[in-house]
Amino acid sequence: MKILFFSAKPYDRQFFESSNLAHNFELEFWETHLGPHIVDAIKKDTYQAVCIFVNDKLTEAVIATLAEKGIKIIALRCAGFNNVDLDAVKKHGLRLCRVPAYSPQAVAEHAIALLLTLNRKTHKAYNRTREQNFSLNGLMGFNLYHKTVGVIGTGKIGAAFCKIMLGFGCKVLAFDPYENEALKQLGIVYQSFENVISTADVISLHCPLTEENKYLINAASLAQMKRGVVIINTSRGALIHTKDAIEALKTGQISGLAIDVYEQEEKLFFKDLSGSIIGDDDIQRLISFSNVLVTGHQAFFTEEALTEIAGSTLASVAALNNGEIPADGNAVLV
Repeated sequence: MKILFFSAKPYDRQFFESSNLAHNFELEFWETHLGPHIVDAIKKDTYQAVCIFVNDKLTEAVIATLAEKGIKIIALRCAGFNNVDLDAVKKHGLRLCRVPAYSPQAVAEHAIALLLTLNRKTHKAYNRTREQNFSLNGLMGFNLYHKTVGVIGTGKIGAAFCKIMLGFGCKVLAFDPYENEALKQLGIVYQSFENVISTADVISLHCPLTEENKYLINAASLAQMKRGVVIINTSRGALIHTKDAIEALKTGQISGLAIDVYEQEEKLFFKDLSGSIIGDDDIQRLISFSNVLVTGHQAFFTEEALTEIAGSTLASVAALNNGEIPADGNAVLV
């Protein structure tokens, strides 16, 4: 079997080639993302599977072309699948798998890193001391101990985040349509979305992006929050209405915002744009705020997570190629 990788970076090649020793597939890596601009370049009957990432766009037209080219399997090396037309996958008879739980701790720990950095301003202190400036002015933070933390989504990542917050001595409130009994036994209190966001000092988003929750954080929900709330997003960019968040930052309704994801990130993230003029006014405005922290979708980026992603992805492809269901039943979407 020959697998064509899109949005491939050097670390993708490293970890997938290592995991491929157990399978002996033919792997080919393209740096470009998959979309209408490139799908016709795929040679017909050359590849049996494509492997994609978060910013590849698989519309109905793209999927139809993949089917015409002889592609049988679409493998997502990520958990989210909002960038894929699932109905089109089913319509054209393709099989699809993802990595539903590669390393919940990696993303949860990065959310904590964002929160601590934003709160205690260690990034600013680092830059100051390198210039021999040891002043503490402007570096004031707050204790997380006894603060109320609201967690939106308590899947594997959200659950890991909840447990870490309990370790900090926080009161943890959660909203999820499916309550986790094990978390409740640990002291996590489930409430309605409105109650969680109106009570929490810190809100962290850990839910997939769906049509129902797009722009979950918007002008209306922001108005319900405590003045000075801190918001962390390591899930999907479109959970937050960026322009509404900017207005809330300007008024002080949000005192701190840390994001590892951004709605228009496919034009920015995973690229070195240091020598370019970025035309996205919203991201430029966000970066200009002293109380905003942006990282470029790196929450997943640990050795353990990349090892699990590569191993799980190739194992699922192998199972599907053999007409089997992958070991993790959740890996199969359609």
